[in-house]
Amino acid sequence: MVKLNKIYTRTGDDGTTGLVDGSRRAKHDARMEAIGSVDEANSLIGFAVAAPGGVDVHEAALIRIQNDLFDLGADLATPGEDFAPSEMVLRIIPAQAEWLERQIDALNEAMAPLTSFILPGGTEAAARVHLARATVRRAERAATALAAIEPVNPAALGYLNRLSDYLFVLARALNAGGAGDVLWVPGQSR
Repeated sequence: MVKLNKIYTRTGDDGTTGLVDGSRRAKHDARMEAIGSVDEANSLIGFAVAAPGGVDVHEAALIRIQNDLFDLGADLATPGEDFAPSEMVLRIIPAQAEWLERQIDALNEAMAPLTSFILPGGTEAAARVHLARATVRRAERAATALAAIEPVNPAALGYLNRLSDYLFVLARALNAGGAGDVLWVPGQSR
């Protein structure tokens, strides 16, 4: 269990931050960019949960995802090439992305297939979920950029990819099962 008695340590005043293995990285390091983007995505999922009259029926799933994103942050904060979870090392596992796939399939069953691209928006709850989705996509870009220069857990990359899919489908569900989606009209401003 985590116990934080003191929030500030002053150890980051030099522009570095500590990782799980005790090493320090610049706050602008690629690993820190990925961790920060995951944190932003988690915050925006919390913002979506707080939407008035919106995601109530999906709140438990979104809170589970927020916990998974903390796991993902811990995974990214643990450099190395061994991606097996242990009692002391938290890693994303394929079952977490598989759970998202089941959620996507369940939500999609009740919706008609897309016939157009959609604009992020609709209800306030859906718009907040779209914002979280776009931020998850940024986190995925940051994580894959990191993976180009250092080892990254493949299950973490898969989780981010699946999470953006889930949030897209959830936003459609929040827009009256897709009926309230705002459709893209190509070339409308010509």
